Amino acid sequence: MKEAQEMPTTYEEAYAELQQIVSALQQETVHIDDLAAYIERAQLLIQWCRERLRQVEERLQESGDRLNR
Repeated sequence: MKEAQEMPTTYEEAYAELQQIVSALQQETVHIDDLAAYIERAQLLIQWCRERLRQVEERLQESGDRLNR
């Protein structure tokens, strides 16, 4: 798992890391002492992905608005 300070540079990178976290949790390979850090990282990545999607949605809306002028 990456350090909490390291943020992904792309949506795909964030999504891949989320998939790794989910897989580790499903396979029960995360030690109980590390569980909180995994969950916190997943929450951070989810927030990051939501913001990225919001930005893309906003850009698409702006493009659509320009086409409708």
